[in-house]
Order: sequence, then structure tokens, then C-alpha cells
Amino acid sequence: MIRSTVAHVNLNALKSNFRAIDAYLSTEPSPSTSLGTGRTAPGIIAVIKANAYGHGSPRVACALEEAGATMLACADIEEGIVIRQAGVRLPILVFGALSVSDLDGLFEYSLTPTISTPGAARAVQAAAARHKTTIAYHLKIDTGMNRLGFRHDNLRRTLPELFRSPNLRLDAVYTHFASADVPESPAFGDQRERFEAVWAVVRELATGGSEGQPVQGRVRSIKRHAANSAATLRDSRVWYDAVRPGLLLYGIVPPPLASTIPLEPVMSLTSRVVAVKGLRPGEGVGYGWRYQTTEPRTVAVVPAGYADGLDTRLGGRGHVLIRGGRAPIIGAVSMDMITVDVTDHGDVQPGDEVVLLGRQGDESWQRIDAREVAAAIGTIPWEIVCRLGTRVERQYE
Repeated sequence: MIRSTVAHVNLNALKSNFRAIDAYLSTEPSPSTSLGTGRTAPGIIAVIKANAYGHGSPRVACALEEAGATMLACADIEEGIVIRQAGVRLPILVFGALSVSDLDGLFEYSLTPTISTPGAARAVQAAAARHKTTIAYHLKIDTGMNRLGFRHDNLRRTLPELFRSPNLRLDAVYTHFASADVPESPAFGDQRERFEAVWAVVRELATGGSEGQPVQGRVRSIKRHAANSAATLRDSRVWYDAVRPGLLLYGIVPPPLASTIPLEPVMSLTSRVVAVKGLRPGEGVGYGWRYQTTEPRTVAVVPAGYADGLDTRLGGRGHVLIRGGRAPIIGAVSMDMITVDVTDHGDVQPGDEVVLLGRQGDESWQRIDAREVAAAIGTIPWEIVCRLGTRVERQYE
């Protein structure tokens, strides 16, 4: 038995989006570098953190491996283990902090850590020595995000100890943009310039610098990456050796940006009408009677609520699709259900399909996507898909 509310994940659409992004990257080679393999376009590090943005990381990871991703990226070691246990053989980059993690998982599941603090460097070095092995890592530089990363203006002080670690091998250097999706912000350009300057310092220190210490081996093999989905669309100068699309893979363009890449939403979310009721003038519906009518109305009850990931702000702001038309969500979004006004939608019956995300017809108004839902409640589309509840079954197509 399955519940009425189901997320449909189209893995063919996911692969198609990956190929479309790859083709887009091939149309305008990055002016900064090449991969050194005869290919002028950057590789793709496919971001599948937060359970692949709510789509289900095990199945998504396998599909992206089939599609040709260079590497996958997740938030923490625990997420990486889930992906590896799904049978994925691709390199898996762990973005997050390591200071409170069980580092043995890095070695047992062949994960690539991000080293973003001196403390993390010492901890990973100690773990690698204990395992009697060398582990490759990516170095994160803070160019202005002011979260994780070695400060861009303090590297000559902080990096030499890291580069002398005998059990650590530097494979890549990266940064994260704070405002790639804010076209009017000058911070994006500032961060790009800082990262360019960082590269020269890293190259110098990684070959020993003024101390002449042999450190990290072939500098030529060290890669760079910086571009999330928004930065990938915004500026080919930050493509470097690889880009890190997340939202784009799932068919969503980060607002307010636009794109010519032919993308298709990977997830749709549907449910079924479980009851139809009439409201008389002066009556309300749901907790707090946040909606009251002055005329007879017909409402449908749909078994999807905030426990399934629907935002409580959708009451009075959001819509669903029923019988090919848009029906407003009225009253409070409850834990397990919503009510929608179907007065103008004909003879709606229990069992009728309800689309919360996706299409129900070929017209543009017969589509509800994550950007629309996010705009209606004043949030971002990342949140709409990531917060999909665990009790919602994912069906893969």
C-alpha cells in the first residue's frame, strides 16, 4: 500500500538535464584552463546533497554516474556512505566540516574530504596515518562567503603546515560564491578576483615556496572549481576545471536568472482528493478559520500537509491543479492535509488527481513548478524540493 501523496522522479529527465548542461559547457570553453585530457569543457561535479535535493540520493547518484558525471558531491560523510552503499563507484566529494564526524568513514568508503580548517587538516592527517594510507582532498578557500574555508588573505600562514602533511594529497582547490544569483552584487566579481590570486599562492606554497620543502607533487595536476548553478550560468570565467551544478540538474533555474539550457523538472508531486464538502455562507475551514466565505463554496480535501513538506504559508497563496485547472489552497495548511476551493472545477470527486508540483495539461498555466511555489511564499526553490517529507514515497520512472 502507498499513500495518496507521491513524488514522481523522472531519472531520464535527470540524465537529459545532465547532458544539456554538458552540451552548454562545450559551447564556450572556459578561458581559464582545460582538463588536460584533450577536452576543452569543464567536468561536472554533480551535487546531490540533502538527499539529492529531496529527489532520493541513491537512485539519483546511480543515474548521474550512468550519465557521465566526473564526481558527485554531498554534505557530509554520512550522506557519502549512503551513496557509496548504493553501488556508486564515482569519486564522492564531502563538502562539509569534518571536525565532529567519524573520519573512519572517509577511508572505509573511499570518500574525498574537503579540508577547510587547520583543525580538520590535523584530524584527517592523524586518521590517514592511523589507516597507514594517503588520502586525496580538496582544499576550500574562503574568498568572502565567511563560512568554511581557509581565509584567502592568510594562506601563507595557514597552508604550509597542511602542505607538509605526509598522508594528505591535494587534488583540487575550490571556493564558494556568496552572491552568484544576485546580479547587482559586486561581491561575485570580488570573489572571482580573490580566487584567481589564491591560485598563484597555492601553486607557490604547494611546491615548497621559499622554504624549499617538497610538498604536494605535481602542481599541474591540481584542479580548480568554483561554480554552482548560478555561477555556471552567469560567467564562464569561473568554470575552471569543473562546475558544481545542483539545482540545474533537477530542472530548476535559480531565480532571478534565466537560461537557454533545455531543462525539464525531474520531480512532480501528486496526490488525490479524499473528500469533497460544501461550505455555507459565513462558514470557515480548517484551524483558526483562516478562510471564511460569504457565499456557497465547494472544497476538496487533499491528504498532503506540512509533514509532507508543504509550507504553511501556502494557505491563501498557493495553488494546485485539479481537472486541468488551478484551484487555490484555502485555510490553514495542516500537518496531514490541505483544503482547496474547487467551486469552479466541475464535479470534482474523491480519487481525482491533484498536482502540487508538475503538469496537468499542455498549457503554461497548467504547470506549477518550484520557482512559482517559492515566489508565492517568499522563499527559494531549493527549499521547496529539499523539504519534501520522508513519508512521501519516491517513485522512479
